[in-house]
Amino acid sequence: MRTHTRKRKTTSLGDKMFDIIVYFSLTIIALIMIYPVLNVFAISLSPYKDTLLHPFMFFPRHLDFSAFKAVFTNNLIFSGYKNTLLVTIGGTILSVCMLILTAYPLSRKELRWKKGFMTYFLIVMVFSGGFVPEFIVMKSLGLYNTLWALIIPFLCPIYNLILMKSFFESIPESLIESAKIDGAQEWHILFKIMVPLSKPVIAAVSMFQAILFWNDFFKAVIYLKDQVKWPLQLILREIIAAADASFMNSGGNIAEVNMNLIPAKSLQYASLIVVILPILCVYPFVQKYFVKGVMIGSVKG
Repeated sequence: MRTHTRKRKTTSLGDKMFDIIVYFSLTIIALIMIYPVLNVFAISLSPYKDTLLHPFMFFPRHLDFSAFKAVFTNNLIFSGYKNTLLVTIGGTILSVCMLILTAYPLSRKELRWKKGFMTYFLIVMVFSGGFVPEFIVMKSLGLYNTLWALIIPFLCPIYNLILMKSFFESIPESLIESAKIDGAQEWHILFKIMVPLSKPVIAAVSMFQAILFWNDFFKAVIYLKDQVKWPLQLILREIIAAADASFMNSGGNIAEVNMNLIPAKSLQYASLIVVILPILCVYPFVQKYFVKGVMIGSVKG
């Protein structure tokens, strides 16, 4: 007759103390990370008097949507959203396609001059041509004052290219050899085998690129002169600058500020919410692919 003995998992006092310290430290770090976000939400939704009395609040004591009204009543805010979404979505799709088409040949062992290509890409990643040559090229190609000037410079970041190439190299070579034995061509191997198996890294790179296009501000200042083509970030900068100028012209009269003006800080925080909220809504859906894609793609260099 068999007797089953259940092993009891014993935890020493040292292990318990270690767990307590780890959980306590993680809780403190989480609070430190989440506090600025809560403070931004609270101040953007609070009247000016509350922001003066309680600048470090977690939650608004009284709701005031005047800062968001000032942001969304601007005539250019919706055109800015349209331009930013167009650049972000279109640029991300084009960038991911270009990265896939570039990374796959570089991941193949039979590619001629593979080391030469990778050396060239690494040199370009470290040493850029500079802003002036880029501006001259953009203007000579007729891309000045067009949305293409915000997309083309970011189509193929070298870091993301290396990340995707490393992921392709981590896929077993036997899958590709079996497909070739069955008569599959390179295009079939790429889109029927490699791309479906590379969803984690594609999701991670797509997130990288979407954030890059969404947050870009400098190139819009340089290349776009028509306000109807401005992205969201540039329009929000103008709204904040106008509010800041009005606030300074008030001469520090708090009564006048409370009655007629919206503080630049409240507008700034409301603008932050307007900018980061779409990214916060999208990120949870790609998070599971995000970490996996980065970790697997970084195994090989």
